[in-house]
Amino acid sequence: MPDSRRQRRSFLQWVDAGEKRVAILLTVITAVVIAASLVQLTIRVVLSLLTNEQGTYWLGDGLIRILGDLLTVLIALEVLQNITSYLRRHVVQIELVLVTALTAVARKVIVLPTGSGDKPQLLIGLGVASISLAGAYWLVKRSIEPEGSVQTLSNKEPARPFRDQHRSARHDDVDQLAASGDPQH
Repeated sequence: MPDSRRQRRSFLQWVDAGEKRVAILLTVITAVVIAASLVQLTIRVVLSLLTNEQGTYWLGDGLIRILGDLLTVLIALEVLQNITSYLRRHVVQIELVLVTALTAVARKVIVLPTGSGDKPQLLIGLGVASISLAGAYWLVKRSIEPEGSVQTLSNKEPARPFRDQHRSARHDDVDQLAASGDPQH
């Protein structure tokens, strides 16, 4: 029996090490993608500023392309943050994943081509995805926050000081002191 436990433990260690290597590789690849996207975005913006005398590039499709590129870099940064967070804590942060997905859907909505009004399934799908992701994010945020936190923030009562319970004090003595309102105890 101890040999099978040792074998399972060594297998799980091997899996963990492999998982960590894959996550590190993904981090490096994502960092390269972010750097390349950032360089490309910078070159596009600088060239558009230098070559466009009328400024029309910044009004229509050019602005939408630049916003799409900017949001692509932001999404890549969020993916990098997801990976590094997983490396540090070994936990997938669902809130961060939902924010990344919401950003990706928002980017898709922003960069929709001009003829997209003729595709109702696409628009309905993006709407359903947006509402679903926003609802999931709201539920996650709501489950993370302590209950009554909204009421606690709006409460006008002054905070009561924390009363240290002395080791020799019995619970009855502490309860009586708290009920008496004696500020010294």
